[in-house]
Amino acid sequence: MGVKFLSEEWTQAATDSLNGHDGFASSIAGVDLGMQFKVTDTPDGDDVDYHVSIGDGQAAVKLGAADAPDVSVTNDYTTASAISKGELNMQTAFMTGKLKVSGNLAKLMMHQAALTHLAGAVSAMDVDY
Repeated sequence: MGVKFLSEEWTQAATDSLNGHDGFASSIAGVDLGMQFKVTDTPDGDDVDYHVSIGDGQAAVKLGAADAPDVSVTNDYTTASAISKGELNMQTAFMTGKLKVSGNLAKLMMHQAALTHLAGAVSAMDVDY
């Protein structure tokens, strides 16, 4: 049995998975990036906010709002879970309007390799949706 998607246990498992993923770890060397996520229309009927902070060669995933994120990402539960499962990539979700991004898009695009590896690291997790 896996961890429940978007739960406190999921954030810890995601943090561990990111920091233990060789491709992600190598892609974040020297990167300082904060990403705020809002997932709407969850099965519980609530929105869930979480953020990913990358700095000093480490990543942390936590529930709630980030202090000063570089970018903010909003998507619905269906899209977020498909990205998490590896069934949909972030770029396709963005290009098809399923994922909205605001903030410093140039900085986000500068770290495209980190985003690709982030998706690969979390899709390998044992998660209950």
